[in-house]
Amino acid sequence: MEKETKTDKNGYAVNEEFGTVKIANDVVAMIAGLAATEVEGVGAMAGNITNELMGKVGMKKQTKGVKVDILDGNVSVELAVTLEYGYNIPTTCNKVQEKVKNAIETMTGFNVSDVNIRIVGIKMASDK
Repeated sequence: MEKETKTDKNGYAVNEEFGTVKIANDVVAMIAGLAATEVEGVGAMAGNITNELMGKVGMKKQTKGVKVDILDGNVSVELAVTLEYGYNIPTTCNKVQEKVKNAIETMTGFNVSDVNIRIVGIKMASDK
């Protein structure tokens, strides 16, 4: 089975033996965002001001805080995260990078070249 791949404005296409599979960039971004929030110590994904305003009016975007670039089957991911107070930042970020890389590679078959993390805040524990 020979693999031929190409990028268009809507995502990445993989031509398989029986047809074409197209994976939208937003799908890869959603996988990355969900994987990142599964790591203990990650409080939330942080979006830009447009995402924040749209969330307040009820239009939530699952790819908030995630930017994905796919070029020739290689994925580059940028995450903006809020970490929970009390967790070791380098250790938590390493876990996020591993989790995101493994999730994307397992689910899409793409190679993840890098996972860059920008910490935009610290979430303080609320009183119980």
